Amino acid sequence: MISSATGRDSAAWVRIAFAMFAVGWGANQFSPMLIVYRHELSLSAGAVAGLFLVYALTLIPGLLIGGPASDRFGRRPVVLPFVVLSPVATLLLVLQPRSLALITAGRALAGLCSGVAIGSATAWVQELSAGDGLSARRSALALTAGFGLGPVVAAALAQWAPHPLVVPYLPHLVIGTAAAAVLWRTPAPPVPVRIRRPWPPAAVRTGKFWLAVAPAAPLVFGSVSLAIVVLPEEVTSARSLSAGFAGLMTVLSFSAGVAVQPLARRLRAVAGNAAGLCCATAGTGLGIAAVAHSSRTLAGVAAVLLGLAYGLCLVSGLRQAEQMASPDERGAVIACYYTVAYLGFAVPYLVDGLAAVSSRTGAFGLLTAIIAVLALWTTGYAIRSGLASPPAPEPESARAEGRPVPQ
Repeated sequence: MISSATGRDSAAWVRIAFAMFAVGWGANQFSPMLIVYRHELSLSAGAVAGLFLVYALTLIPGLLIGGPASDRFGRRPVVLPFVVLSPVATLLLVLQPRSLALITAGRALAGLCSGVAIGSATAWVQELSAGDGLSARRSALALTAGFGLGPVVAAALAQWAPHPLVVPYLPHLVIGTAAAAVLWRTPAPPVPVRIRRPWPPAAVRTGKFWLAVAPAAPLVFGSVSLAIVVLPEEVTSARSLSAGFAGLMTVLSFSAGVAVQPLARRLRAVAGNAAGLCCATAGTGLGIAAVAHSSRTLAGVAAVLLGLAYGLCLVSGLRQAEQMASPDERGAVIACYYTVAYLGFAVPYLVDGLAAVSSRTGAFGLLTAIIAVLALWTTGYAIRSGLASPPAPEPESARAEGRPVPQ
């Protein structure tokens, strides 16, 4: 149904969000499988780290190419092919489940699909959503649901179903194919005449982006990386390490991330970032005790705090990126934001590096100190900018026209 007042398809955003959900599922279903591959294929720690890294090596170029391309050529022509390719990437993991080369190729293709599709689809949802903060919450919810449910289902199937290298991927083959079919029937929105802009986009060249948005962005995925990758390994021995426990940590962190998103929408964006960084500081601080005592209970509580950090920082960061972007650079600005956010996937390597010069608990202590400094900086910026108070009610005229309300 097309609204005459706004020219927006009131149902289309659901189809785009479902595509984001499916791509997010395909991207993150692999996280608990690293444990399975390490045991089933007798992989070294370096090989496991390489499988984790190859995703990022194609993800970031995909973001930086896909966002500007969707600004210039339209959202659907850029998003649709990579939504179609997402289940193909999973199929590569199924065809030869013990082939390291094919697993690597599947992860590389999954990273490219995520990079191109997620940034551009986020901009597409924003264009189909009226009201300040609504589009950021819709995008964040779709992405969080996919990122959260994918690894949970994969972990459960890997732990208790037969054929643990194959069966965990079958749900995404179904969901990914369904998303491609749904998006295939979604009409392409009109592509306005675009003026070629210099790179990076204007909003990213501002001090506000780097002082107010960027400091919290890496903690979006850095927080969940700690919760679902680092802590499960730190609090369990090699003999007792299980995909099931990693799945539980994923449930705790992403459930908290979903639950806090309505609150994040009601906060001023910079204040939401500050709150998220405070939760991340508390989560990593509790992680010190969890690692020191190998406590799964403390690790679970830390996962909840880190999930809150994820949800607050993601919604708040997307809101800021959308508000700062001009309409013809929206995809490029959101892609730049996601690029900074995805740097958080390097946090496990940062922990390893810090541990090499101290200890495992010392690494968490140093990381806590770094995040605390970022939290203090962002809180101070929010106070100085007068953005820590609740936002003013949205004007009826802006709501009717679908215009963002100035922050």
